[in-house]
Amino acid sequence: MDTLKLLRVLADKPRVRILRLLSQEDLSVAELQEILEMGQSRISMQLTQLRAAGLVESTKSGQKSIYRALIAPNAEALVREVLSRSSEELPECGRDDEALALVVNRRKDLLRSHFDELAGRFGRSYVPGRSWKALSEMLIRLLPPMVIADIGAGEATLALMLAQSAERIIAVDASEKMAEFGRELVARHGLSNVEYRTGDMESLPIESGSVDLALFHQSLHHALHPDRALSEAHRVLRSGGSITVLDLLKHEVEAARELYADVWLGFSRVEMTKLMETAGFKDAYVSVVDRSVEAPEFQTVLAMARKSRL
Repeated sequence: MDTLKLLRVLADKPRVRILRLLSQEDLSVAELQEILEMGQSRISMQLTQLRAAGLVESTKSGQKSIYRALIAPNAEALVREVLSRSSEELPECGRDDEALALVVNRRKDLLRSHFDELAGRFGRSYVPGRSWKALSEMLIRLLPPMVIADIGAGEATLALMLAQSAERIIAVDASEKMAEFGRELVARHGLSNVEYRTGDMESLPIESGSVDLALFHQSLHHALHPDRALSEAHRVLRSGGSITVLDLLKHEVEAARELYADVWLGFSRVEMTKLMETAGFKDAYVSVVDRSVEAPEFQTVLAMARKSRL
């Protein structure tokens, strides 16, 4: 391809962003969608033009097409110069790199998960004394005494477990009936360090800077505005406090809106990271930690971050 035609291909910002990503990592269309937050048809069109220009190639991996950068030696200097300058001149490139790192880390998580499934098959289905509840009980007792906000606490399942080591737990739920049930359960167990409050997670009935840990356990996808809920969690946390979110990974089961009153069909790792950063949190860690073996195979995403110290 002559230089002028090559320059015309590289004069488009989305094409340059795609080529820049593919020069770092081989990616599928779905992964490019997640990173760039563009529609599939638009990305496919850009890939077609890049492939026609001899700048990318694709190979099959199962039913997926995997794309990689393919730069001819006679065009390498020009393309490298464009990609280098794009990193400095396109503000989107920094976000692209962060999203790319999340995609690569997810691949590693999937790989680890695969080998986890292979390891120790003997006795895995049943081992006397081994259970997730027992493990959770042990880990919870290792926590230092803290003031914890259990946001969207429901029937106090998590609050009852955390109460064993917590200094104080403020459980918040928007449903008065759910909060009443939680209070009865707390009273039945004779717990004096758990307090149930009725309130909206987007306007928490908790004093600013008063808790050490804010928890959302499968509750954030019920928020009308998840960004506001996380901003409220940031407000009530003390300097240096932490937030932990366990929620569904983004899925396409529309029936969940009616069956479970879900407002959001989960969150992608990129979305969760953005939400954390927008709310003011630092050092966000986001990872897929579980996958149901039963259809529709919902996956669980864990997000953790902290509030800066003053």
